[in-house]
Amino acid sequence: MSPFPLRTSREFTMADLAFVVTVLAAFALVALVAKGVTKL
Repeated sequence: MSPFPLRTSREFTMADLAFVVTVLAAFALVALVAKGVTKL
């Protein structure tokens, strides 16, 4: 038995994708800030 209903598999996939994109964006932002601080 799957813990997720089959009809909502796409919604979970989109949520996971959005989560990954958000994490990558946050990581990129931190990296840019770190580079800026290093230059200062």
